[in-house]
Amino acid sequence: MDLKPLITLLAIVNPLAIVPFFIHYTQGFSPAQRKQTIYTAAFSAFCVIAICALLGLQILEFFNISLPSFQVGGGLLLLISAMNMLNAQPAEAKPLTNELEEGAEKAAAGSSIAVVPLTIPLLTGPASMSTVVIYADRAQNLWQHAALIGYGVVIGLATVVCFSLADPIARVLGKTGINVMTRLMGLILAALAVEVMADGLGKLFPLLAR
Repeated sequence: MDLKPLITLLAIVNPLAIVPFFIHYTQGFSPAQRKQTIYTAAFSAFCVIAICALLGLQILEFFNISLPSFQVGGGLLLLISAMNMLNAQPAEAKPLTNELEEGAEKAAAGSSIAVVPLTIPLLTGPASMSTVVIYADRAQNLWQHAALIGYGVVIGLATVVCFSLADPIARVLGKTGINVMTRLMGLILAALAVEVMADGLGKLFPLLAR
């Protein structure tokens, strides 16, 4: 398996874009609480990716959903995420919901915000889940499935690094720098989304593949 799944996941998850939210949510935390939040969020992100890689196709079969249909729907989700990123928003952000505000309230109350909203939906939401399932179908053997799970480990490590260095990153890049990086990743993700949708449409409508 090539590195395209990893590139796609890194573009969607993009922990660098979540750094401002992490700083906001954890500004009243002690160093120990921050560290615990970092590792919990990273491990949760890995678990989401691993579960989708191992069980995603079985879930599609259970609901009798064809993979080409899922590819078109998943590609559309990726395109929506890319549009969010091109507007300098996290890929999985939903501006019309109160998830981010609820996360801030949980943090202020001392509750854990590592899983919700940091991991779900900010780091790993529907777009990243559908991406893992699509690439899991393309895995031809055990080693390629293991590689896909290994990419989940890379995502977890990237999350740990970005969140651990959140304050230096915020000082060096600033909001403008982070926004530029997010928009660049969004552009890459948009191209990958079109490719996934084209592949699914080609399978659903063979005449389009000619």
